Amino acid sequence: MTVRPAPPSAAIAEAILDSINEFVALRRKLHSEPELAYQEKKTSALVAERLQSWGYEVVRNVGGTGVVGTLRNGNGEKSIGIRADMDALPIVEATGLPYASTRPGVMHACGHDGHTSILLAAARHLAETRDFSGTVRLIFQPAEEGGAGAKAMIADGLFDRFPVDAVFGLHNWPGVPAGQFAFLSGPAMASVDLAIIKIIGKGGHGARPSHAVDPIVAAASLVMALQTIVSRNVDPLETAVVTVGTIHGGIAANVIPDSVELKVTVRTFNEAVREQIRTRIIALAETHAQSYGATAEVAYPRGYPALINHAEETAFARQVALRHFGAERIQSDFRLITASEDFAFMLEARPGSYLFVGNGDSADLHSPSYDFNDDILPDAARYWVALVQDYLAANEAPRTNEPATGPTP
Repeated sequence: MTVRPAPPSAAIAEAILDSINEFVALRRKLHSEPELAYQEKKTSALVAERLQSWGYEVVRNVGGTGVVGTLRNGNGEKSIGIRADMDALPIVEATGLPYASTRPGVMHACGHDGHTSILLAAARHLAETRDFSGTVRLIFQPAEEGGAGAKAMIADGLFDRFPVDAVFGLHNWPGVPAGQFAFLSGPAMASVDLAIIKIIGKGGHGARPSHAVDPIVAAASLVMALQTIVSRNVDPLETAVVTVGTIHGGIAANVIPDSVELKVTVRTFNEAVREQIRTRIIALAETHAQSYGATAEVAYPRGYPALINHAEETAFARQVALRHFGAERIQSDFRLITASEDFAFMLEARPGSYLFVGNGDSADLHSPSYDFNDDILPDAARYWVALVQDYLAANEAPRTNEPATGPTP
């Protein structure tokens, strides 16, 4: 894939900086008025109104509260999609900022307010300059935080109604120097599944355990056995996580309960390993319970698949950063992330890549003390503009709108 000479990045930067205070104010407004998954009505209305005022064709309520803005220019046949997520988390904010959440128990603790503002800043610049030939689709997605909003938008015909040749997204990343860009080809973020295990015994008096079947002892044994899945069943060259996050059972020290419930989170980068762990968790739960005279019931709802970046699109996205920002702005030692992201569903449907931009020395994602770093907003918006211009100018025939298989993990 070849591209035309780089457009004047300094001019892009200057134009975006001229209006950046407006988007910082917008970001802080979104931060103060967070909305949970599929409740992003005010946020999506604000997004839709801004896009319409800049000349975008806007469709609302895609996959619930999602918004898609389309901008066409010239006679180019290629199309590109860029996605930003909009939802907040059920977290009590502890930042003490003047623009802190005004909604008790709801907080933008992952920076989706920043992602939305970045894409809106880029959207306005693209609409005002129209320095591209082709079609731009801006995808503002609801419910990334556990609600599978990407999957809902796809089920609502996202890529059939708004076809794209490739789709891109980004996430801010604390601990990486502010404004540094990071790219991972192939597996980048883990799949996530949930195992809910109920160990059923026979309740009784804590002083007479021989008259009961103690599910707590069986559960304790199972917790330890689950730790052997990664260490003894999974290929040591693969990466996986099995974490028992909750265990609940009993109400008093002298009472043996009838049952105990465990909840387990599972993270993998490989579909075969993902299935292997599911099989082992169920087998261990059933056999350990049986060995103590109890029984086990296992529910295993699937979560997000592993996020697998496509090699060609990732190389192109990295090249855009290299050409417009320089090698010193690219993080060379960025590693696999065991957290999960529902942009994975979009990458199963279309070619594309998910990249990362450093948020600096901030609190971690999902922390009550986290805040998006407004200093990275202009360069992240500038990156989206450069990516759109370079991608639509690339000397490559447009792809068909067929689902992409992507690289294997």
